[in-house]
Amino acid sequence: MASIFTRIIQGEIPCYKIAEDADNFAFLDINPNSAGHTLCVPKQEVDKITDLDPEAYDSLMRFSRRVAVAIDEAVDCLRVGFTVIGLEVPHVHVHLIPLNSMADATFQKKEKLSPEVFEAIAGKIRAKL
Repeated sequence: MASIFTRIIQGEIPCYKIAEDADNFAFLDINPNSAGHTLCVPKQEVDKITDLDPEAYDSLMRFSRRVAVAIDEAVDCLRVGFTVIGLEVPHVHVHLIPLNSMADATFQKKEKLSPEVFEAIAGKIRAKL
């Protein structure tokens, strides 16, 4: 069965899309640690980052860096953190989290945002790409 991320990529589940290229897809996390928290995923459904072939890994990291630079320019934060955990969904994903404190990186603190705020943040990030 397709992962939730594959279903998002295929348009079966709506998302706040940030960017995509031939191999990767980025969208806002709907349960964000902080405003602008974005997930970058390969379009190929692979469970663990270490199972990606070297080319797919490099492609995902280059794509994630490009999106992180845009987040850093669009969202008020000290830096953008990169985290790969992958326990929640069996599909490789890089969390790009705007950080202003270590609490933003713990996955203990979550923000509730309205659809209008999600759309505004997504627009600001897309404009920086």
